[in-house]
Amino acid sequence: MEKWRFIHTPPMPPEMNMAIDEAILAAHSKGQVPPTVRFYTWQPATLSIGYFQKMEKEIDVEAVKKKGIGLVRRATGGRAVLHDAELTYSVIVSEDHPLMPKTVTEAYKVISMGLLHGFQKLGLAAEMVSLASEEEKAKYSSPGSSACFDSPSWYELVVEGKKVAGSAQTRQKGVILQHGSILLDMDVDLLFSLLRFPSERVMERMKSSFIGKAVTINEISPVPITLAQAVDAFYAGFAEGLGVELENATLTAEELQAAEELATTRYATDEWNFRR
Repeated sequence: MEKWRFIHTPPMPPEMNMAIDEAILAAHSKGQVPPTVRFYTWQPATLSIGYFQKMEKEIDVEAVKKKGIGLVRRATGGRAVLHDAELTYSVIVSEDHPLMPKTVTEAYKVISMGLLHGFQKLGLAAEMVSLASEEEKAKYSSPGSSACFDSPSWYELVVEGKKVAGSAQTRQKGVILQHGSILLDMDVDLLFSLLRFPSERVMERMKSSFIGKAVTINEISPVPITLAQAVDAFYAGFAEGLGVELENATLTAEELQAAEELATTRYATDEWNFRR
């Protein structure tokens, strides 16, 4: 069985979390490190926005600052995510890896099998739904909201008809980076207080739609799930879903140095975060 690297980093500020993902991608592209699965959390709680989002138009930056929430732009697309009571994952693997299909949608499905198995190991009846039809997309999407869990992916992980994970993918230097949120709990009021809407009425409508289409682990689990339990379940889930052996490891000195530089020169700068 092929061995992949597994790294579980301690809670970090937003600029370092994003910089580490990119540093691993760069190292893997040079053949310096094997395919990697990484788990991480955020300190402080952070709002990350998609690469193509317009910061000033979609995010209430003053509210973010006032509430002490971190703010960062991801290298991946998608919409805003509040990283708080969650486990975040990333998978970094070459586009030409034998496990990876050539199309983005099918590669997304393969990587997301790790999530599917993880949810199932927590005793949740998760399933992967194809969003091939417009009808299926409509079930899991609501128009206008900047919140990530309102945005349907190509395949949706659902429990009891509600979305349970949000993921995004980018490809650079011949390498796939997919990362996403596994929500244990979520403060929906806090999330929506950080986003911009044309009116209070529109915000309430969007929030209601969001609540109807997204769900967290502890809303549906018969027993409370801790972060440590989630780590164990999804560690086993990714190994099983990808059909690989995960070996515990740490970042190399070169990766850490590259991440610290990227955090300072890119992910902590207004030039990057407010570029749109």
